[in-house]
Amino acid sequence: MFTGAMVALITPFQDGEIDFKTLDELIEFQLENGIDGIAPAGTTGESPTLSNEEHKKLIERVVKTVSGAVPVIAGAGSNSTAEAIELAAFAKKAGADATLQVDPYYNKPTQEGFYQHFKAIAEEVDLPVVLYDIPGRCGAGMTAETIIRLSKIENIVAVKEATGSLDHASQIATGCDLTIVSGDDSLTLPIASIGGKGVISVVANIVPADVKAMTDLILEGDFSSARQWHNKLFALSKNLLQMATNPIPLKAAMAMLDMASDEMRLPMTALDESKKVILEKILSDYGLLD
Repeated sequence: MFTGAMVALITPFQDGEIDFKTLDELIEFQLENGIDGIAPAGTTGESPTLSNEEHKKLIERVVKTVSGAVPVIAGAGSNSTAEAIELAAFAKKAGADATLQVDPYYNKPTQEGFYQHFKAIAEEVDLPVVLYDIPGRCGAGMTAETIIRLSKIENIVAVKEATGSLDHASQIATGCDLTIVSGDDSLTLPIASIGGKGVISVVANIVPADVKAMTDLILEGDFSSARQWHNKLFALSKNLLQMATNPIPLKAAMAMLDMASDEMRLPMTALDESKKVILEKILSDYGLLD
């Protein structure tokens, strides 16, 4: 279920509120372009600045709009285990197919703390769990040994690997049978080389068909052809996401492409005007702007 091209969906805002009309349009765009799964309310979806009520409304709306066409992997993580359980329980009630559970941020738990956190969520809510290991955003991350230990819990089914380390991914791949998906667009193909099965992608917000073309070839075992897509997507992925913290440049790009507003919630701020010229060239070089 959790393989191929899955999009880490933005949360569009308009005048400080979630723009549900645009959200529906973005989901339809993804479905029309053959996306394999939709992951709302994650890092790209600015979940830290969503209220609990907004978070739930967002999950509910995405599940309703997707209407079973593809799996919905609802971001339901928190640095409070009790809150993560609450959000996961709501996601199950709303009809999500799985939850995406990020490393508890700010707390910097021990490895035993990570284990007990995810174990409690998985045992409390009967819904598949995709672990989201992204130490660069959370202040701490899991060792491969902790992830392998967690893999023994029945409904922990996959890991979104965003450590940037192929050695780390390789340790997981050789130590358990969790489905591994990339959490970094530029590393989707390299991670596939050690057993990865796809990506929860940022750039798929704007080029879902291209990301899917690559992951389809990966799943078919045609790495030579997949490498051609990797080479095309690489510059877009790296240049876009190195400009500023995600999703700042992504939202700026989507505004340039008339897909969504670039509105952010503090403490996130819009892309610097000086960088927009560079961004326009990145998009133009890829063929997205005339």
